[in-house]
Amino acid sequence: MEPGELMAQWGEFGQLVSRLQAAIQRSQAVVNDKVTDQEFSIVDAQSVWEAYLKVLPTFLDQPVETIQRMQRFSFDWSKAWQDAWLGDREEGLGASDKRFRDRRWQRDPFVRGLRDSHIALERATEDLLALLPGGTKESLRVKFYTRQLLSALSPTNYLVTNPVVRDEFTQTQGRSLLDGLRNLVEDIERGDGRLDIATNDPAAFVVGKDLAVTPGKVVFQNELMELIHYAPLTEKQRKRPLLFVPPWINKYYIFDLRPDNSMVRFMLEQGHSVFLISWVNPTKEHAGLSFEDYMKLGPLAALEAMQVATGEKKFDILGFCIGGILVTATLAFLAARGDKRIATATTLATMVDFTDVGEIGVFIDRDRLESLRKHMEAKGYLENHHLQDMFSMIRENDLVWSFHVMNYLMGKKPPAFDLLFWNADSTRLPAAMLLWYLEKIYIENGLRKPGLLSMDGTPIDLSKITVPFFVLATKEDHIAPWKSIYPTTRLLGGEVKFVLGGSGHIAGVINPPGKRPKYGYWERDDYPEKPEDWLAGATAKPGSWWPAWAEWIDAHDTAARVPARVPGEGGLPAIADAPGSYVLEK
Repeated sequence: MEPGELMAQWGEFGQLVSRLQAAIQRSQAVVNDKVTDQEFSIVDAQSVWEAYLKVLPTFLDQPVETIQRMQRFSFDWSKAWQDAWLGDREEGLGASDKRFRDRRWQRDPFVRGLRDSHIALERATEDLLALLPGGTKESLRVKFYTRQLLSALSPTNYLVTNPVVRDEFTQTQGRSLLDGLRNLVEDIERGDGRLDIATNDPAAFVVGKDLAVTPGKVVFQNELMELIHYAPLTEKQRKRPLLFVPPWINKYYIFDLRPDNSMVRFMLEQGHSVFLISWVNPTKEHAGLSFEDYMKLGPLAALEAMQVATGEKKFDILGFCIGGILVTATLAFLAARGDKRIATATTLATMVDFTDVGEIGVFIDRDRLESLRKHMEAKGYLENHHLQDMFSMIRENDLVWSFHVMNYLMGKKPPAFDLLFWNADSTRLPAAMLLWYLEKIYIENGLRKPGLLSMDGTPIDLSKITVPFFVLATKEDHIAPWKSIYPTTRLLGGEVKFVLGGSGHIAGVINPPGKRPKYGYWERDDYPEKPEDWLAGATAKPGSWWPAWAEWIDAHDTAARVPARVPGEGGLPAIADAPGSYVLEK
């Protein structure tokens, strides 16, 4: 490195250190607020500590089993180092772990030993924690937070022990670490003292220009949502319009990313007349909005507007995640009222039975609910980053530590990726809606208990829903586990089509047909009591599940097609071009 370049880097380093000092001061203020309960944290240190104390006697009560597992770990740990120096260089405990997929972890016996001994520790710990009683909140917390600690200790996460990072440091003559420091400072500054790990390039896409570009018009608007009517792509369309109800944790354009993976465009190409709800990003003014308000001002208001726009009285409806929960509750409400406007319903990655919520249960109980209530009293909403942090911790290696290595150790920027861009474009949640939802639906599991919940004064019962239902779950979903979605097949009162897609909560849903389909799906026409039995007899199908869904709707629609409906030319005039204004609010 030339002297001039070295001096420039030192000057740049000095500037970054000054910015880092200011960022650390702001971070300390955030930490102090959490300690004094002025700021909400998804991690409750007290409950974690109590969980470890409560499960400790389990190991003391099983001394033989505990000692056996420790002895097994000692043997596996020693063998990992022995094989690293003397064994087959093409094998090892970590050979198939994607954290260590770079070949450099195989070549150096020392880092291979670090790798394999760490994986031996992870496996031994999992084996030891299997002694804990299943189904308790304390066991779940101990297993979860122990895994978080072990993931943090992985040798991939440190400059000295990661050969890929060391090579980058050497090849760039230290530039990678300087760039990593800059990325760290920028992430703390963007989070205003909170480490907001960048998982995407925020400048890679512009909503309305690169994403959410399917032509359409906003034809209805209220304080909670804008209703978009999309321009037709066929000369004739199906008689029944289709309404998309997205989750309000993120923006609607998960359904309309780019033309080649837009579910909206796909259904337009199948001849559907597509409407879609775009939710507002709540502020303090929306604090009092309830789950019932989301029903009345969301799908119910949209159905009324669609009837005015098209003259139709029958509709298809689709909901994703919490949007699917709203759709299901709305259908139970309509069933109780004798309202038959909905002809078919589809839910994607949607739980209605919360008996087993998976690892999200670590973060939600009545104590945390009270902390949330106090936190939101003044603001009237929950900030978006809390849910982002929670979902990231459930997949910590993919959504936290991989970006730690890329951003801070390698000094690189995340690549442009539409799904992660959308995932980072999250929204706030109004206090009244969130507190009722967590208590009544999540904690009390009210949706699966007939008559326990009421919507707009009407008790609801899912078994009264006789509308044909298409239910999609995804096999690797970390937010809505597929085995917790499967009970929907027995809770509804009508025909149910259950399909299990590959991949996870987002990629498994946004899996368009094309030349190179990423994931397949499973289907079966009968529904044994246990999800494992269903999967054992299910048929695996290659490619996207979208065409199978389109065919299912076709089978329930015998009406003749009608001339294509042009947004703004029916009973509702156009208010604005899609994507509207609500989706652009930060």
